[in-house]
Amino acid sequence: MSRVLVTGAASGLGAALVARFVADGHQVLGTDVSPDAPGSTPYLKLDVRSPEDWDAAVAWCEENWDGLDILVNNAGIATGGRIDVETLDEWDRVVDINLMGVVRGCRAFVPLFKRQRSGQIVNTASAAGLVHPPMMSSYNTVKAGVVALSETLSHELSPYGVHVSVVCPSFFRTNLADSIRGADSAMGATARQLIEKSPRSADDIAAVVIAGIKKKQHLIIPDRPAQLAYWTKRFARPLYNRQMRRIAARAHERAEHGR
Repeated sequence: MSRVLVTGAASGLGAALVARFVADGHQVLGTDVSPDAPGSTPYLKLDVRSPEDWDAAVAWCEENWDGLDILVNNAGIATGGRIDVETLDEWDRVVDINLMGVVRGCRAFVPLFKRQRSGQIVNTASAAGLVHPPMMSSYNTVKAGVVALSETLSHELSPYGVHVSVVCPSFFRTNLADSIRGADSAMGATARQLIEKSPRSADDIAAVVIAGIKKKQHLIIPDRPAQLAYWTKRFARPLYNRQMRRIAARAHERAEHGR
């Protein structure tokens, strides 16, 4: 039985992961920015932008569990937009939450994992960390950063017996679309539609992610569209480039016509 901490646990993929970890018999601490517990499992308010909240989470795990086995850095927001429309304040926000939130979580718990000489870090990135569609420069950038951080730590922490996994799903149904806000409303509307009309649920993704965690897979790509995009980029780059430019052309046309 593992001791697991999940950020962004109040909804979406975080909530689905908590439910599956609990069903498998693990001890789970759910965390999120809300001060109110969303369920019956132990819960701690944790804003991933706050080093003090991270210190409190480490202290909770040490005091209540005498350590931690799996840290799931899952909290994040959706964002996107054309480079000349999305504001620098929007960039600062997504970098602070989606990238630096993961960095803070790793920095907070790595000393504990090193002392234990065991542990697993699971960072939720996105297919956007592996393939980079147009009109998503800020989101692509931070998710690619999470992928790079995860690979770096997989090597860096190997001598301590610490494994690192990075999760890269494509669009799936979740309330993540509610976090979309910004100057490029046309691109925000497109992202919302892709999220809300996906045939995949958060629980579908969580099931594959849990299986990958159990196997200590480094790169977990939990759905077919994400896998196809990744392999197309790697082995059929001209086709990948044509697809991306078609997406850009359609988005340009919609923006020009105010759709």
